[in-house]
Amino acid sequence: MDWKVFASTFMVIFIAELGDKTQFAALAASANTKSTFSVMLAVVLALSLAGVLGVIAGKFLGDVMNPKHIKYLSGTLFIGFGFWTIFSK
Repeated sequence: MDWKVFASTFMVIFIAELGDKTQFAALAASANTKSTFSVMLAVVLALSLAGVLGVIAGKFLGDVMNPKHIKYLSGTLFIGFGFWTIFSK
């Protein structure tokens, strides 16, 4: 295992997810039920699955595209989704 890659990936993802809408959705779901464990398990599994899909897609795209282009594409999509979120009704 490459611990440097692990640590940097963990920190980037952890910091990026703080205050994310997913965290607020988990907070709201947890506040509306007494079954905290069910909410926690669902959140962990959902985020794990989303992360796994991202890693698999990244591995596939990394094999067929230049990683620099993937970086620009993902940044553009991120900004595009931001604008879509701001300007959608």
